[in-house]
Formats: sequence, C-alpha cells, structure tokens
Amino acid sequence: MKKERPHIINPALLWEYDLETFNYEKSYKIVIERVLERGNLDEWREMMKLYSKDQILETIEWSAQLDKRDKDFSKFFLTSGFLNVA
Repeated sequence: MKKERPHIINPALLWEYDLETFNYEKSYKIVIERVLERGNLDEWREMMKLYSKDQILETIEWSAQLDKRDKDFSKFFLTSGFLNVA
C-alpha cells in the first residue's frame, strides 16, 4: 500500500522527483534524509508520524549525505523529547 503525500512536508524538499508517482514508503530514506537536512520542526514531526524511530535511525547511519555533526544532532534531537514540546 502506497503512502499518500504528506501535506506538511514541503514538496520543495523533493524537488527533483515527480510527487504524483513518488512512493513515500519505498523511498523513506530519501524523505527522512531531506527532512533531517533541511526540514523545519513541523516537518520533523510529520516524519516521526510517517516513519518509525528505527527507520529514521537506520537512515541516519546509512546516509552518506549527512555529516557526523548532523547525524549526532539528529540522534540527540529524536531522543530528547523536544519534538513533543513546542
């Protein structure tokens, strides 16, 4: 079953893809990586609704695009509880 396009995630983050046919389930690593790199707080929250914490952490480890600082921050932020505060 194909996940529908999340309305909170800005389509500009996936500018090079045809979002009419983009599969958010199969391409989860791309979506997660883009949100971690360039997303705002609402997009981070939406990412957490769409994907499991395991998928997000797996993507952080997998990503060649994210540098060590971004990976460390992402892991800290995901486990800190800050996403539930603001």
